[in-house]
Amino acid sequence: MKKTRYTGKEVAFALKQAETSTRVGEVFRKIGVSEATFYNWQKSLAA
Repeated sequence: MKKTRYTGKEVAFALKQAETSTRVGEVFRKIGVSEATFYNWQKSLAA
């Protein structure tokens, strides 16, 4: 399976969706990333 790269804008959009009313589980399933990847994005951008 090919590894997909997401742009900074895509990552920021996904994290913004999670901050608003959208449930976190829906966000990472909709964009097609694993739960671990999503939380790694949150962790890396919060630091």
